Amino acid sequence: MQMLVLTLDLCGTFAFALGGAMEGVRRRLDVFGVLVVAFVASSFGGIVRDLLIGAVPPAALLDWRYLAVSLAAGLMAFFCSSLIERLRSPARVLDAVGLAFFCVAGAEKALAFGLGPLMAALLGMLTGIGGGIVRDVLLAQVPAVLRSELYALAALAGAGIVVAGELLRLPPVLFAIAGALACFCLRMTAIRRGWKLPTAGGPGDPPA
Repeated sequence: MQMLVLTLDLCGTFAFALGGAMEGVRRRLDVFGVLVVAFVASSFGGIVRDLLIGAVPPAALLDWRYLAVSLAAGLMAFFCSSLIERLRSPARVLDAVGLAFFCVAGAEKALAFGLGPLMAALLGMLTGIGGGIVRDVLLAQVPAVLRSELYALAALAGAGIVVAGELLRLPPVLFAIAGALACFCLRMTAIRRGWKLPTAGGPGDPPA
């Protein structure tokens, strides 16, 4: 279980760091700013999760591999942004990949620390969305979780599948893969088809 969580965490760290760094490059930050955004985007959700479950010091601050992976992704984005931009919507795809890995890793680690099914699923969701929230705040934009197509809901669905596997006493790796795929597919489908939760209307807005 420990190796599974570490692998998922590092994969999610790379994806979120690369996506966050690409957003920093688009905002024309200097190399230090890009690396800061990369580290925060890739590590904040996991740090909050570890603090809440009592896994201190948090893995992202204790294990040098988290910092190394996020810095490597940040440098890759800074120096190779033109190549990465050739992909279709690279930031959104990377964000969906990171979300998928982190929601699963968060739920797995919460279960390993003895949390109940509901709280494990919620912590899985928090692990997935935490870094993106701080990234968007640093870049002075409304966090994606508050405006995007099924962002937090996709993370909750992925974490919920992991928890369901644990309740059924089925192989954790199998349900980790299933949860990550479900989260990624739901997020990308929502982006492409424009699926959104109902939004609030202002006082002068016409009724929907």
